[in-house]
Parts: sequence; structure tokens; C-alpha cells
Amino acid sequence: QVQLVESGGGSVQAGGSLRLSCASPEYTYASRCVGWFRQAPGKEREGVAAFYTGGGSAYYVDSVKGRFTISQGNAKNTVYLQMNGLKHEDTAMYYCATRRPWHDCTAAPLTPDSYPYWGQGTQVTVSS
Repeated sequence: QVQLVESGGGSVQAGGSLRLSCASPEYTYASRCVGWFRQAPGKEREGVAAFYTGGGSAYYVDSVKGRFTISQGNAKNTVYLQMNGLKHEDTAMYYCATRRPWHDCTAAPLTPDSYPYWGQGTQVTVSS
């Protein structure tokens, strides 16, 4: 079983920043497609950002382009989601997810059903 541990959520005012972390030793063993998703109360889970740790383009939902950045730390065991210019509508539970080793993000990178492994989530609340 793949263990993913998210952290970094919290409460901020609109316009503020947060950096979410998704730690897993699995990232050091093989390249994987890693995605960040969010789910607000009463809404479906949506893809926010995704990228392949082995290289290539990152994918973002239109509503976060230019504000959020997905990246991998130098130690390779953590994937980050840097969130700047936060808006009230960014309020949600945020989850990281990953695919099987060596499976890239080419197909459906922001589709939740295409990810078999999930973390427990971290709450982000943005006050307006």
C-alpha cells in the first residue's frame, strides 16, 4: 500500500499563501504521476494540479493557473503545492494522489478516478 501524508493546510485571509506538502517514500523509488485534488462541501472532487516526477509539463485547472505551482522537493520524497493569491473559492479539503510507478500523467491528469492511491487530506480555509 502506498502511504501519502499531506500537511500544510490552515486558515488564511484572501490574497494569502499556503504551501501544501505530500510526503511519501515511494517518490524516491520510481517516477510517478502525482496530483493535487480538492473537494468543497457539497461539491465533487476536482483536479487542481498534476505532474510527472520524471519530468515534463505540469497540468493545472484553469481556475488556479498563475496562482498555484506543483513541484518536487530536492530530497525527492515530497511533492508540494504552492498556493498564492488564495481566494475564498479555494476553500476545500485538499488531497494528494499518485498513480502506479512509471505511469505518467499524459492521460486524464486531473481526473480523480485515474488515481488509485490517496492521502487523508488537509483542510484549506480562505476567509474573504
